Parts: sequence; C-alpha cells; structure tokens
Amino acid sequence: MIVTIIGARPQFIKAAIVSKALSQQNIEEMIIHTGQHYDARMSDIFFNELGLKYTQNLNIGSGSHAAQTAEMMIKIEEILQQKLSETEAVLLYGDTNSTLAGAIVASKLGIKIIHVEAGLRSFNKNMPEEINRIMTDHVSDFLFCSSDHSVIQLKKEGIDKNVYEVGDVMYDAMLYFGSIANEMIPDSFLNTPFFLATIHRPQNIDNKEILGNILSAFAQSPVPLVWPLHPRAKKAITNFGLPIPENVTIREPFSYFEMLKALRLCDKVITDSGGLQKESYWMRKPCITLRNETEWVETLHHQWNVTVGTEINKIVEAMKIEVPQNSWTQLYGDGTSAKKIATIISEVTSKTW
Repeated sequence: MIVTIIGARPQFIKAAIVSKALSQQNIEEMIIHTGQHYDARMSDIFFNELGLKYTQNLNIGSGSHAAQTAEMMIKIEEILQQKLSETEAVLLYGDTNSTLAGAIVASKLGIKIIHVEAGLRSFNKNMPEEINRIMTDHVSDFLFCSSDHSVIQLKKEGIDKNVYEVGDVMYDAMLYFGSIANEMIPDSFLNTPFFLATIHRPQNIDNKEILGNILSAFAQSPVPLVWPLHPRAKKAITNFGLPIPENVTIREPFSYFEMLKALRLCDKVITDSGGLQKESYWMRKPCITLRNETEWVETLHHQWNVTVGTEINKIVEAMKIEVPQNSWTQLYGDGTSAKKIATIISEVTSKTW
C-alpha cells in the first residue's frame, strides 16, 4: 500500500491525477489530508471537483510553522505505526509543511519515501518552502522531477540514485480537467479583458508596506484586475486598513475549475504562486511573478515569466511587456507524467524494496 500525504490545494490537484494512474496500475493507496488548507473554498471544493477522496483528515489547521509541522508529525506517526506492516512507501508532493512532516516521520520509521516534484530550488532559504523541499529530497528514496534542470540540481547535491525525469503532473491535470472546466463554467464567469492576480505568500501580505506597494501597482494596471482573495490576504488588508483600488475586482478564492477558466480568459497573470507560474505558461499567458526568484527557471525564456519583486515601478513596467506568441515552447513533459510515475512505482513495488 502507498500512503499519500497531502494538505494544500496544489497537492490535491496533483494527487487527483496521480491517484487515477495508481488505480489503473492496481496499486492500493491510502490518502491522508493533514488539513493544512481547511477553508471550504481552499479544500472541500477541490475534493468535490476532482473526485478525490481522502481516508483520514487530521484537521490540523493553521499555526506557526513549528506548531503546525509538529502536530502533523504526531498524528501522521500514529497512523503510519498502525499501518506499518502494510505500508510500502509514503508518497509526497511539493514543498509544504505537510510534505516535510510526512518526510520526517516516514524516514524515522524506515518507510520508503517517494517525492513528486523533486529537485526544485529557489536558492532563497528565507522561504520555508525551500527548506521543506531540500530536506524532503535528501531523505527521499525515489525522486520524480519535472525537468532535466531539477535532475541536474539533485546531482549537484549528491543525489543521483532513483531519480527520474517524468514531466509535471500539473500539466497532466490541466489537460485532463481543462476541457471539463471550460464546458462547465461559462465565459460570462468573468468580464474581459483582465489580468488575473493571486497573492498569498507571507513575505508579500504580512508586511503593510510591501502589500501597499502591490496594491499601488495594481492601481496603475492598463487593464482591470480580478483578484480571488486568499483568506490570509483578506485578513491582512483588513488589519492594515489598505484600500482596494477601483480597478480591482475582489472574488472569493476560485475552485480549480474556476481557476482554469480564469486562466483561459485572462490576458496576463500576476502572482507569487509557484504552480500558477507553470499553469499560466501552459495556457500561453504571460506571467508577472512578485518574487525575486523562481524555481521554474525554464518559464523565464522570452519573458513569458518575469520576476519583479514588489517594487511598484517594476510591476507596472512588466504589465506593459508584449510577449510574442511564436516564442512559446513546450515545457515540463507531454501530459503523461502521472502514468510514468505510477508505472515506475508499480515496477519497484513488485520487486523487493
């Protein structure tokens, strides 16, 4: 049996597509939802849309990094100890606290660890996600990478055993669910033209000056913005007493299908999300990343993605960039990543670990 540990909405999407592939390989799977994302618009709606079912919800909720990770570890350990004789491996995605908690517990219990989306690096250790992904990679037994860049990075760190370049399962998910979302959600869902904005990282929303700069830049956008507001960002704006520019339409957090539709309809994306950088690229929509670095360095070619930090002028200038459509090239696989992962897991588990 494979035990999958997820806790945040990008992981729900990845797990949905990989779980289908595991099922097709007749691999038994138990899914643990840590509850790291617990708001109905950030969690329940994703499971409903994607047809994903978890076995247990740990209901961890929010908290400091240490408190949240520690509580996850305690509860994950209890479950894995009960299922120790049945568990062949723990499957983890990305770089959240849920991922790190699962990696630490599994490694201490001597359970094999499979890490999907391995080898990514921002080289910014001030980001909790960077610490999580480095630590997880270095205790993992099987590492699935989205690109050769990640494979090369792992090799630089001395990790070259059981490393596989399989592409990105998020691309699989976009191809699989994209047509469904397009049919289910009408074009009238949003008024065009618009830029799609998503901001959620603590370094951007927990600082009044930085968040104020972002809002000031939004006010200078050449086209209206649509901003599905993350609960944490909503709380910060309220606490800081910052005004929302008149050209910004605030929406509740989008479901996955709504986000796919918004990506299809928008002109550009402005975000600090890692996953949305890739999805905007696949949708051939230029992306403005409100960070000074990106893990997805391949998207930077021909300015399909530009990293601008949070300086007002840089954000505004990036809004004006015209990206030639003929400069787009395929990145991160061919849409069969989940199948490749499931096939490799099947081959490995049929042998002696």
